[in-house]
Amino acid sequence: MLVKRAAKVGKHVLLEKPLEISLERSRQVVETAERAAIKLGVVLQRRFRPAIAQTARLIGEGKLGEIVSASMRLGNWRPQSYYDELGRGTLARDGGGVLLTQAIHTIDQLIALAGLPTQVTGFAGTSPVHSMETEDVVHAALRFGNGALGTLSATTAAYPGFPDVIEILGSLGTVRLEGDGGIINLMDGRSIELQDASADGGNGADPMAFSHNNHRALHEDF
Repeated sequence: MLVKRAAKVGKHVLLEKPLEISLERSRQVVETAERAAIKLGVVLQRRFRPAIAQTARLIGEGKLGEIVSASMRLGNWRPQSYYDELGRGTLARDGGGVLLTQAIHTIDQLIALAGLPTQVTGFAGTSPVHSMETEDVVHAALRFGNGALGTLSATTAAYPGFPDVIEILGSLGTVRLEGDGGIINLMDGRSIELQDASADGGNGADPMAFSHNNHRALHEDF
């Protein structure tokens, strides 16, 4: 394991997502880092988007009041040729499908804004659009610690691919983030436009169609 080799010589580790392909292997990685007292991080760069940072700050300042609902929707498109690559979309190589490989970024942004849900009930399946081992469609209901409810929807079968959406409803206003921008509408009459400096999508057929600005911000933070 590369993490063990790095930990043995006291090197900090920044891993590309996901942390690992199974819960047990993920625990082993974390325990290895803890024993060696090294810093361990995962590349989830989209929480460093300016729009996410601004929204998180306003939520932290109480501008939206109490969160009553927090939801996300990811509608990516991946042609069959994407999954025809050896090992892609398999448990052995990827550990999962759309939830772990694509939606992980939008999930991380939702968590950065609303916190971890305490209850999750969902369904996952493989649509007729793709021939693959893992899931390409997921829907779930979420409950957060303060009682707020939400939903999660993720797929790679949404031709030709659409911007991801995060919606947070608060007692004093609403946030809607879509693609690389968004808007906050407050009940006191104010509206705040949110816009990232450059696109960071990759929701269409080319998964590499995104800027590296957020990666730079993540590396600097780490």
